[in-house]
Amino acid sequence: MDYEAILKDIKPTDAEKNHVDSVSNNIMRFLQDACDSEGIDADVTLVGSVAKNTALKGKSDIDIFIAFPLDTEKKYLKDTGLDLAHKCCDEFGSTAQHHFASHPYVTTDIEGCEVDIVPCYAIENGKQLKSAVDRTILHTRYVKANLNENQEDEVLLLKRFMAMTGTYGSEFKVGGFAGYLCELLIIHYGTFEETLKAAINWKFGHEIDIENYGTAKKFKDPLIVIDPTDEKRNVGAALRLDKMAEFIQSARNYMFSDNKKDYFYPLEKNLNRNDILNEFKKRNSDLIAFKFDIPDIPLDTLHPQLRKTCQALERKLDGEEFNVFKADYWSDEVDACVILLEMASSKLNNVKVNVGPKVFITQACENFVGKYGRENCYIKGDFLVHTQEREFTNAVDLIKHIFTAEHIGLIKVGKNLKKNIIDTYEFINIEDVDLKFLDDFLNPCQYIVR
Repeated sequence: MDYEAILKDIKPTDAEKNHVDSVSNNIMRFLQDACDSEGIDADVTLVGSVAKNTALKGKSDIDIFIAFPLDTEKKYLKDTGLDLAHKCCDEFGSTAQHHFASHPYVTTDIEGCEVDIVPCYAIENGKQLKSAVDRTILHTRYVKANLNENQEDEVLLLKRFMAMTGTYGSEFKVGGFAGYLCELLIIHYGTFEETLKAAINWKFGHEIDIENYGTAKKFKDPLIVIDPTDEKRNVGAALRLDKMAEFIQSARNYMFSDNKKDYFYPLEKNLNRNDILNEFKKRNSDLIAFKFDIPDIPLDTLHPQLRKTCQALERKLDGEEFNVFKADYWSDEVDACVILLEMASSKLNNVKVNVGPKVFITQACENFVGKYGRENCYIKGDFLVHTQEREFTNAVDLIKHIFTAEHIGLIKVGKNLKKNIIDTYEFINIEDVDLKFLDDFLNPCQYIVR
């Protein structure tokens, strides 16, 4: 396939590159001059996709690291790094927003560019690592040294393909492929298409060890890509199994597709709420939706807790014999979250079978009949069982029971969400749920095939 037309659409224009280069150079010059004039022993460097020339059009975020010597006291690194970042924001008339990785850093907007200013240690190899962000400089050096100019375009194709199939981004909200992981895949396989051809045959635990460190067996993740700059790290550790599986199937679909170009562009859908609501009606499922306020916490903390809560509630409902066909969550990431449960059955009969021990285990059986009465126990298969009245015959009643201060411990709720759920949850109609979320809920395969 000829990718030139696609690359023209996804590569930053010359004007964008020149603007980003100008902004990044001005920021770096200011920060380095500030270090030199104030006697601060630190080197300012550009890292990330902009430095590696692997940024997609409109995604040219600027990552600038202030690297301090290894013997720098950690508090001094944090305080001095943040102070320099704030002075930079003052210089360029922008507002500093604090974020936290292994230590605080600043995100700001300067002349239309999102800029991260991050203090770190100036390490030369993975063995010197003192904080997780320290590797980033090594990653940038490695990619620049091992990715040739033609392969930069191959990285862009891979990133764009993943972005359009919903598998790009290592943040917890997505759980997909990181940019650095994409670059390593191209370094290893050579091209975008060769990467997809290889991925078609990946199995759980697939190993890639570019530098032949021999440490892959130490990891149990779905995809194991040993960091060329740190033999003790799996670059694929943040990749969720479902996102790896989606990428594999996307690759298969792409290789057999007659509409390959479509995989590099967003789905064009004119969503109509009435049409989507009618699709739900056709499924004849019981729908339970509720919303609650979210706390002011970082997104990489929020999304794992929302996912954990949604999955825990699904397991609890299934465990009580309510049949959850599908469950998912949506959040505006500012004020609220919605959890949507599509139930194959949300109402049950009044009695259930309580399964006891196998009949061959004498003492356990005697304990069971002692508790429930010998006249009430009978055999099902080779188990001793008895019939008892259900506590809850309606899924909504069970949810109401769980979402109280006394019973919230029945499921594993994200620790920062408990109070908000108890205090603010309310059941809502799906008419009030985000339209795109409802469309994605109904059509989970739409991104991986065209």
